[in-house]
Amino acid sequence: MQSLSWSGRLSKFPACHRPVRGVAQAAELSALGGRTHDGALEQGGYQSPSREDLQRLAQLPLQNLVSAAARVRNQREDSQVVTFSPKVFIPLTRLCRDACGYCTFAMGPKAGERAYMTLDEVLAVAQAGKEAGCTEALFTLGDKPELLYTEAKDELASLGFDSTLAYVQAAAALVLRETGLLPHINAGVMGRRHVAALKKVSASQGLMLESLSERLFEPGGPHFGCPDKRPAARLATIAAAGEERVPFTTGLLIGIGETREERLEALLAIRQLHEKYGHVQELIIQNFRRKEGTAMSDAPEPSIEELLWTVAMARLAFGPAMSIQAPPNLTPAGPEQSTAALEWQALIGAGINDWGGISPVTKDWVNPEAPWPHISVLADATRAAGKVLVPRLAVYPEYLADAATWLDPEVTRVVLASSDALGYARAEDWSPGLALQPPPLLEALSGGRNDGGVTSEEHAETCQPATDEEASDETNGRGTEQTVKSEPSTSGRFTSEPTDRGGDRFEAFVKEAHLSSRTSASRDSKIQVSADGTLYGRGRPSADDGLTSAGLGVSPGVRDVLSRAMDGQDLTEAEIEGLFRARGDDFVAICQAADELRRQVNGDKVTYVVNRNINYTNVCTYRCQFCAFSKGRFSENLRGKPYVLALEEIGRRATEAWARGATEVCMQGGIHPDFTGQTYLDILAVVKAAAPDIHVHAFSPLEVFQGAATLGISVDAFLGRLQAAGLGSLPGTAAEVLDDEVRTVLCPDKLTTAEWLGVVEAAHRTGLRTTSTIMFGHLDRPRNWARHLLHLRDLQKRTRGITEFVPLPFVHMEAPVFLKGRARRGPTMRECTLMHAVARLALHPHIANIQASWVKMGPGGAQSLLAVGCNDMGGSLMNESITRAAGAEHGQELAPSAMEALITSLGRRPEQRTTPYGTPPLDQTKKSFVAAPLTHLAMV
Repeated sequence: MQSLSWSGRLSKFPACHRPVRGVAQAAELSALGGRTHDGALEQGGYQSPSREDLQRLAQLPLQNLVSAAARVRNQREDSQVVTFSPKVFIPLTRLCRDACGYCTFAMGPKAGERAYMTLDEVLAVAQAGKEAGCTEALFTLGDKPELLYTEAKDELASLGFDSTLAYVQAAAALVLRETGLLPHINAGVMGRRHVAALKKVSASQGLMLESLSERLFEPGGPHFGCPDKRPAARLATIAAAGEERVPFTTGLLIGIGETREERLEALLAIRQLHEKYGHVQELIIQNFRRKEGTAMSDAPEPSIEELLWTVAMARLAFGPAMSIQAPPNLTPAGPEQSTAALEWQALIGAGINDWGGISPVTKDWVNPEAPWPHISVLADATRAAGKVLVPRLAVYPEYLADAATWLDPEVTRVVLASSDALGYARAEDWSPGLALQPPPLLEALSGGRNDGGVTSEEHAETCQPATDEEASDETNGRGTEQTVKSEPSTSGRFTSEPTDRGGDRFEAFVKEAHLSSRTSASRDSKIQVSADGTLYGRGRPSADDGLTSAGLGVSPGVRDVLSRAMDGQDLTEAEIEGLFRARGDDFVAICQAADELRRQVNGDKVTYVVNRNINYTNVCTYRCQFCAFSKGRFSENLRGKPYVLALEEIGRRATEAWARGATEVCMQGGIHPDFTGQTYLDILAVVKAAAPDIHVHAFSPLEVFQGAATLGISVDAFLGRLQAAGLGSLPGTAAEVLDDEVRTVLCPDKLTTAEWLGVVEAAHRTGLRTTSTIMFGHLDRPRNWARHLLHLRDLQKRTRGITEFVPLPFVHMEAPVFLKGRARRGPTMRECTLMHAVARLALHPHIANIQASWVKMGPGGAQSLLAVGCNDMGGSLMNESITRAAGAEHGQELAPSAMEALITSLGRRPEQRTTPYGTPPLDQTKKSFVAAPLTHLAMV
């Protein structure tokens, strides 16, 4: 029978997002033994098939098999996402005591050439990767070469180490400490002691099982003379990683002589260990590619059908939770240039959700003949399969979510700094409070560049196949554990002196890495995500690109939720959390829906208030983990000395504020041990005497709670006294995240969620209106944000006392929780955007005003949020110290003229307002535009 063309063969497999119906679906479910029903795969009720079930599944036509696997994969919470890890490949040593018949990586010693990279060389490559936007440092090396080669043993001794494993531990520690790249260590077979030692310096470890077939060890087989390839030894290492609670990568190498049945047995062996320990974070299905100069150079390669079959069986065996990977540079490409993209789409259709590590600066040293794909091309193929491409870290999100179990504390510190709220790679330089331009809202992925901004020609030069000489493998019967003195080999080495083949091989490697890195930096093309959380390959587009589509279409679930939100229906916690997970076209749709809702509710008017912040003390008895503002009474910590403003200074500032056109003073401070409720009453008296007509927006719910307690009266009674003394409204601060799951860690001695809500509700009963806030982007997650919004929505439905919602992105630079290695670097631009847009949708129609904080976001960042549901820019401030104490570079004052210029540049209409969203006196508005400079601030 005539075979189909490559494109014809691949077209038989349906796109991954199309469900299978009718006879094929019934066959799939029947093969699962009847233990699940038609909706189970869609509803998260997946049960792992038994051995017998899988054996029946294995007999299905391939088209039906991959369709079933894709449906299982699509149960994932992140089913729209396909990930990859931006990495550098660090071949610490290519000496190895094994002699695999397909390997060009392992080489014997050569006289005058070094066997190991130096630590300086390791660091140089890692630094080049950091500059190009990488987050992973992949350490791959030969297995225990010092047990076979005296050269390796002697060189290790000269470096001060007794084993290769000790040396890789030192190298990984250096990279982690100096660059922030996360080591992923593939160091071969080892026991629990070494696994535990490497856990201290790595985010994850790995060892391919490859196969369980003992036939492969027979003479002439691919694993003959390879003691470390024995299945029992490799399974023992995988088990040791589980016992030590190490996030682990393993998988199969297919097409080296094993049968389908043996692949299935290998998958089941891995599954058994994972069911026991829960530590296998990803499963690699890698196809054999023959290489010149190896014993298997003439061996047949597995077909795309074999690769798809194995991927699909792995997905069905492990279910939706497992990350399953197929290296995109190794797919069995056909003669047409477009075939690889078709194969990538087919692999997604068979159930993968990850492409593995891809480097913009180093080649694949294990497969040097197979260049990494250009990221822009891979992203296009991923998008064509109905998914978005997202960079990840070397440790998967579910393991980061339980970092206390799976990661060393010092590793956790670095991982969190590189992570977003969902556990993916942050992949942007911007953080709230930094004077950097945030990613524009937003750009579609551009083609034409690879992952590091290297052009196609440059990429080809940096990923050339090894020459025949480099690929030769002079093993001479390796495979015993006795140490031997080798003869000089013709294999290439990391030489310290120039050779007749063109100089130090590793120095050239380092130069190549730095060249790629500099090329990337010069073109502003490092691996970064756009504001929608997806990856783009070109340099950053201009900020006026506006909202654009990724071309996938809005998912039905998101479309339904948006429709209900626009109609004013209450969203559930799960629906709100789902909106916070959006990327690509779903993200764009959320932003556009929020902006349309803003237009319906608020029109094109953008309001702001001319006000002054007065922080009367930074002394605080509380030790909130996020706060860099508060100081101990006798300690000088972080930014400035402890202070308490004199009442006269508070009054002077209020007078000056009114003279400069302000209609509001916003006053808050730390919980000073000597302050009582009377202190707050005294502050009010001074301010109202100094500026009788100014609106006093003051005292957080925590201050109110504390003040009432010191006077021995109820919160309601104290609020009544404050109102009588001139208090106009309360700031809804000290909320942080209204979910005790977060508060017990972030601010354990502060008000509980119920207590905070109780104080605010009491204020509303008293007739005092409040703002509402969330401080997000530290150790919180989307589910916590959803719960927070629901608390505010339900409170507002009862009281109607909230004037606006103000998201406050966490500023990390000087925050104790970040300095202690327990928090992220604030929210990403995507998360900031979604917080404002989702709030507009989830709080509609109950809270009409959504504010963008220029202090946290920077003026430009806040301006961009006006396009995603915001209608208010907050206050001009005159002074701000809390955010600046945390390290922000914004915050002193944004004068009305500058504020209005930001607003009008978007075609929106600026308008000054009062605190309760009324019209300010005309005289005050006029004064605000001709205000004199601020006078010196007295801090005592």
